[in-house]
Amino acid sequence: MFAVLKTGGKQYKVQAGDVLRVEKLAADAGEKVQFNEILMVGSTIGAPFVAGAGVQAEVIDQIKGEKLIHYVKRRRKHSSQRTKGHRQQLTLLRITDILEAGADKTGVKAAIGAGSVSAAPAAAAAPKKAAKAEAPAAAGADDLTAINGVGPAAAKKLNEAGITTFAQLAAVDADAFDAVKVKPEWVEQAKELAK
Repeated sequence: MFAVLKTGGKQYKVQAGDVLRVEKLAADAGEKVQFNEILMVGSTIGAPFVAGAGVQAEVIDQIKGEKLIHYVKRRRKHSSQRTKGHRQQLTLLRITDILEAGADKTGVKAAIGAGSVSAAPAAAAAPKKAAKAEAPAAAGADDLTAINGVGPAAAKKLNEAGITTFAQLAAVDADAFDAVKVKPEWVEQAKELAK
């Protein structure tokens, strides 16, 4: 059985027992890691990933790839030339198991790139942003950005001044209101939207 996995922006076709060099992973030699971004297992093609599938591998070593030289020379007299080089950091893996289903229940550490931030903090931040966006709607507030000329910053200032609905904005005297510079067009549009 074979699987096609995705890691480090590349795709690899693997079988149990294969030794693989991938972009550096945040794991030490001897650790067991699991790849959950599986594009294909045997003849099952996923869109975008095969649900519940996984590939488990053992980290053999953290290595460096061969030296790559980048040489640039500009032609003509007195032109410049530059030589740069680097050795890519890689992780050497041995594929141990290919799981068609139940990979999420194995408890094996997910393979995460060494330079990437873990997915858990990003997932935790997403609900906070959604809660912030839903808070004005839950309190019975209108979306003031629906008025032409009112952007997110102006809507925030209006909310801080106590104006959260179209009816409240329609009742404001544009010349006398000091907290935010309210344009008469906003008041007219708010009257129409409040109906």
